[in-house]
Amino acid sequence: MPAQIDIKEFHWLLDIVQCIDVGVIVLDRQYQIEVWNSFMENHSGMGPDEVNGKSLFSLFAEIDEAWFRRKVDTVVQLGTRAFSLWEQHPYLVHFKNYQPITGQADFMYQNVTLLPLTAANGAVEHICVVIYDATEAAVHKRQLEAARA
Repeated sequence: MPAQIDIKEFHWLLDIVQCIDVGVIVLDRQYQIEVWNSFMENHSGMGPDEVNGKSLFSLFAEIDEAWFRRKVDTVVQLGTRAFSLWEQHPYLVHFKNYQPITGQADFMYQNVTLLPLTAANGAVEHICVVIYDATEAAVHKRQLEAARA
């Protein structure tokens, strides 16, 4: 049985989703954006009012659509999480590295988690995409590899 959430706690949860330093996107099964947090807004330059109801693929042509759809299909069919590490796929959405002077990467390397969101009937009707900035780890690993070569 799902935990019951008080309306006050719901507002806290919304504040947390907006303030955490990871990207949070909720997509419906047609890949239309329903939730877009401040991390996504800050790095994409697009606010929720500009992206809500639009296709993720229409906003980010760089996404490997066939690969992403396969990942999402697995999440929906199995009802379990899926992951993508920057070593496998450097990024989902192309964001500039936001430390351009001290940073040593041209773009933000990303780890991605896909979470199934079930409806009251138990069906997966939405997918939560969580994007983590893995740039620091990627740059560090590449520096170590270069030092060994």
